[in-house]
Amino acid sequence: RRCPRGLRLPRGARAPSAGVTMFAPCRYLLCASGDFVKVYSVSTEETLRLMGGHADLVTGIQLNPHNHMQLYSSSLDGTIKLWDFMDGIPIKTFTVGSKLLALYTLASAEDSVFVVIPKKGERDTFQLVSVKLTKGAGQDLEAKELSVVLDGVGASMKHVAFGREGAYVVSVKDVNLQVYFFKRKLLNRFSLSTMKTKGGDNHFSCVVCHPTEDCIATGHADGKIRLWRNFHHRKEYTYSTLHWHHDIVKDLAFSMEGTRLLSGGVESVLVQWHNESSCQKDFLPRLGSPIEYISMSSDGALCCTLHTDNRITIINSNLRFSRSIQGLIKSRDVKTGLVVDPRTKALVLNGEPGHLQFYSLQSDQQLFSLDIVQRQYIHQAGLKQSDLVKVAFSAQGTWLATVEESEEVTDPELQLKLWFYNEEMQSFNLNTRINTPHDNHITDMCFRDMDGLGDDSLILVTTGRDCVFKVWVMVEDTDPEAQQSVSWSCDFVGSYHNYQATNCCFSEDGSLLAVSFEETVTVWDSLTWDLKCTFCHPPGNIRNICFGRLTCSKYLIGVTDYGFLCCWNLLTCALEWSAHLNVVVLQPDPLSEHIAAVSWLSKESSLFVFKPNEPRPVYIQRNVCKEKILLAAFVPRDEPEMISSEKYLWLRKSQLFFLTDTQELMTLSTKSLEERLTPSSKQLAVEESLPVTPFSLLLGKHRRQQAQEDIDLGKPVVHNKQEQASPAVKELLHTPAHVLPSASFLCTIFINSLLISKENKSAEEVADEVEMESEKAEDDSDEEDVTTMEQEDTSHMELLGEMTCKLSKSQEKELRRIRKMDYSWISAF
Repeated sequence: RRCPRGLRLPRGARAPSAGVTMFAPCRYLLCASGDFVKVYSVSTEETLRLMGGHADLVTGIQLNPHNHMQLYSSSLDGTIKLWDFMDGIPIKTFTVGSKLLALYTLASAEDSVFVVIPKKGERDTFQLVSVKLTKGAGQDLEAKELSVVLDGVGASMKHVAFGREGAYVVSVKDVNLQVYFFKRKLLNRFSLSTMKTKGGDNHFSCVVCHPTEDCIATGHADGKIRLWRNFHHRKEYTYSTLHWHHDIVKDLAFSMEGTRLLSGGVESVLVQWHNESSCQKDFLPRLGSPIEYISMSSDGALCCTLHTDNRITIINSNLRFSRSIQGLIKSRDVKTGLVVDPRTKALVLNGEPGHLQFYSLQSDQQLFSLDIVQRQYIHQAGLKQSDLVKVAFSAQGTWLATVEESEEVTDPELQLKLWFYNEEMQSFNLNTRINTPHDNHITDMCFRDMDGLGDDSLILVTTGRDCVFKVWVMVEDTDPEAQQSVSWSCDFVGSYHNYQATNCCFSEDGSLLAVSFEETVTVWDSLTWDLKCTFCHPPGNIRNICFGRLTCSKYLIGVTDYGFLCCWNLLTCALEWSAHLNVVVLQPDPLSEHIAAVSWLSKESSLFVFKPNEPRPVYIQRNVCKEKILLAAFVPRDEPEMISSEKYLWLRKSQLFFLTDTQELMTLSTKSLEERLTPSSKQLAVEESLPVTPFSLLLGKHRRQQAQEDIDLGKPVVHNKQEQASPAVKELLHTPAHVLPSASFLCTIFINSLLISKENKSAEEVADEVEMESEKAEDDSDEEDVTTMEQEDTSHMELLGEMTCKLSKSQEKELRRIRKMDYSWISAF
């Protein structure tokens, strides 16, 4: 997909792509996510590095079999990149030309990789090809030497697998299985029955090969797993069947030694089969959502599962849960919109069914999930269940309002809940539950929060299809058994000509409330609830409204579903200007006068940023993306960004995020790709992957404490370069004790590393020393004693590895002259 300049997919916004996740050496987890490749820390779940450079979706990642510090990645942009993922540096870029749908590497295939590409001239037909990686001095190289290995393969990475030591390759598609032997150049094909009998479905879903034996494991649509043997012969082949899954087997993975087989599917359960026996199996249930991919670490100590809710679960070899990396959950339908939590500046939207997810844009992970509905969700089609549809925060983030409703169209069950944030518990507690707050669907709600009046100014307004809007206020709870001192109740009900109420919003100072009733916008006094004025711009109903802010607070902006953007002046009660624009999203910036409007026309989304007092936009971005943008939100920055271009000054205080109909989260950035990736990158030193001994940890802690004490006392912190560069010290500290050589062997190396080498002196330095010696002869004996003591102290300091500050020759001469002067006359004072 072509993205215009300035647009990017933020970290974690997109679910991991096919090809997906793999363990790098030691402590790193690599993951393909959108156009990027992420490097996670297995121990801390932190995103350590974000590697970008592909122009389209990354479809596969594989470690370089000849250098496990390097990584290959393939993309739909037709390129293969070789990375040094420890530094995040692209080493080579090989341009293949065709779309690359999957990537594989073999240790036996030097300078070659295998990819799945579309077959030219045939639709929905793919082939596995070998790509010769050209050697050259440049970074960008052409890789046009392709050799077809198999025709008619599946497009998914799970449909192709390589056998023991790369002797053969297996492909599955529909009900057909192909095995190609490289040395013999022999192709064997096997087919299963297409008849669906007794609920069985033989269609292949995935394939994996045993690491040490000639055995192929295949998953099927009916939940069965088949283990194929003797497939070197076309007729004498055999297979056995394992069956536990009630639906399609999503993925399979063998352990490194091949004694265990892992399988996963829609049941959200990881199954571990022992010794290919259906009687010996273990389960890890309740993983939260269906499993899409399974990956094993190179040492077999860990495995990870990728789930449909954009989550990676790290599991120990004993089938125990270890850690979870949760990205932005892809909900079925984001009914709540994009809302910003004022406290954490996290994006808040629908998550798991009945839950609110708080997604941190800074850490690229979910902060927490809040169960709103508090009912068990049953994954079964046709059931009418309650879901979360509306959410709103007070200005300080202390109150949260949620609306949940059943999926009934005519007579829905409605609940309005008010939640208060508990500072001690660091979570939201339910304060008030209101059953049936409206007689029909709630269309919108918002808080009024006036800082000057405190909690007394806090009110909530809801609008509904029952043709009214309601005002909810806090009242003292008179129930002696109540756990809280306040609760919420309805204070006012307003309507306008029995029209359906669709939108509502407060002015910046909270004095006015705007409520749209179909084609009309009404403005109310928020203290007396008197109707002040009305605005109308037919034809078409009002789709969205918002007030201007700061210097533009006297304006009210409205959007109609007939494609008009209108600006009304609240002082003159007249239309200030209007524009013919099909706006689907209208989002004001809470920290400036700017308002973002997103239009949808001719299957492309365009962005317009304007101030209400100026009909001419300050920024226009045509064809932001080909997907339809459904939601947008301004997220305040921690600190205003330094922006040199006047074109992007409206992004200085806030950052604009979009959510498309494919649930991709996007944002605008003024920086180049390299500038955006550098701050999020962290240096992954090779020494971080080395095992450290308890002595090394203890010594490092002591050094950090000593350095901090020196800083607190105002002492200069001096580093010993020789100690840092000593290979003997590094070997002693980083090598486990049980594999260290004898102490007598290390002693000589260690002592020699502490000795200070005597440097050769130049002729000029020797001449200066002769001159110094002649001057020293003229000094008195007292000064000689002082000088001797100073030289002794200096030698001790050097032996301790300290760096002493030496004076120049002229400074030393001046110092000796000052020492000779008689200052006894000062004693008279």
